[in-house]
Amino acid sequence: MNAPDPENHAVRPEHVQSLARGLSVIKAFDGAHPAQTLSDVARATGLTRAAARRFLLTLVELGYVRTDGRLFALTPRVLELGYSYLSALSLPELAAPHLEELVETVHESASVSVLDGGDVVYVARVATARIMAVSITVGTRFPAYATSMGRVLLAALPPAELDARLGALEPLTDRTVADRDALRDVLGDVRAAGYCLVDQELEDGLRSVAVPIRDAAGTVVAAANVSTHALRNSTAWLRDEALPHLRACAAAVEADLKGLRG
Repeated sequence: MNAPDPENHAVRPEHVQSLARGLSVIKAFDGAHPAQTLSDVARATGLTRAAARRFLLTLVELGYVRTDGRLFALTPRVLELGYSYLSALSLPELAAPHLEELVETVHESASVSVLDGGDVVYVARVATARIMAVSITVGTRFPAYATSMGRVLLAALPPAELDARLGALEPLTDRTVADRDALRDVLGDVRAAGYCLVDQELEDGLRSVAVPIRDAAGTVVAAANVSTHALRNSTAWLRDEALPHLRACAAAVEADLKGLRG
């Protein structure tokens, strides 16, 4: 788990420390740790046991956490916290039918994501067979530098903002581009080509191709991809067969975005 340590935040006058701590408790739960003891939560957040207990019991009272007296777990009510953002975004609802059509055509999974800090966050997805060790759902996030959608989104940023968003680059597989200068060169190629193909850099066996999605002003606001297993399809298949359909899907989403804003 990589929950932030709320004790280490630089405290500004407008900083509400109790809110930051409460959010850190919620973020301590994830797919690998869906149910935790009080000690687990305190350790993951850096809070004292007494503070973690107060936040957990408050979240239980509000309906965001449930407990059997020993283990704590999130309830579906936490989805309310992200619903307003997704509703205002409107992109997931617009993209869904086009992703479904794309998947019916290429018979592989397709997704749409946005950039959040140095990560990509999935906001829409239509899956076929499971191809990764981890399950991908709406809300899943991955390091942008190692993903096709992430590189499309990073390539659209001004240099200063790109540097600010890139944290430590770690090799996730033996193919991952984890050198900053090499990554900048890759992003330049992505910018020139208008798409990105990543071959087993996020996870062994996973290949994907991605293209940008632009709003009515021409600003890149999201990315769409097709992903496949290396045993099923080659990089040539992604580039020559899947990419034209993916571009058509992105163009359809862009047309709907323009219509929505028009």
